[in-house]
Amino acid sequence: MADSALLVIDAQNVYALPDSPLCVPEFAKSLGRINALIEGFVAARRPVIYVRHVHRADGRDAGRMFDFSGTAEEVGFVEGTAEADYAPGLKIVPDGLHITKRRYSCFEGTELEGILRSLGVKSVAICGYMTNFCCESTARAAHDKDYFVDFIADATGAPDLGEAYRQAAIIQAVCATLAAGFARILTAEGYLQAMRSAHS
Repeated sequence: MADSALLVIDAQNVYALPDSPLCVPEFAKSLGRINALIEGFVAARRPVIYVRHVHRADGRDAGRMFDFSGTAEEVGFVEGTAEADYAPGLKIVPDGLHITKRRYSCFEGTELEGILRSLGVKSVAICGYMTNFCCESTARAAHDKDYFVDFIADATGAPDLGEAYRQAAIIQAVCATLAAGFARILTAEGYLQAMRSAHS
């Protein structure tokens, strides 16, 4: 784990606000695990990289993000709005790196890969929101770029997809697919225990 970096993906208000259509169930619990991971990486002197999803209000940079089916929707994650800000309670460390993205994958159209290469990173630990969109897309992209991927399942979250497909089922399905050929699946505590053992 000496060459690992933590990717904190889209820990933003839109997933925390109770009246948001993207509100994540038990957000405070997953955010607590994210903060524990951040503290663990700081203690191990490994990089923490915060990634935030932001768009221009006029949607010029949104592409198919809000038009994937051919029918335009209202642009979300607009820069300068409360929903696009980091969620209250997210631990922001002084040495953390900050990246803005405009697609699901944290690699698409960003400087992330250049930063990881410059830091000598070979393995990424993924946490944040949403499990089945930005976190999963980033895990797959990282694998394709030949990074080892650790997917910290209980430090991710996703809104329920209707009554029949709740957050727990979404996380389970994503992890089953990723574990088959893209990533190791771990809990936050399991990852931190392994990190502590590696540095003891």
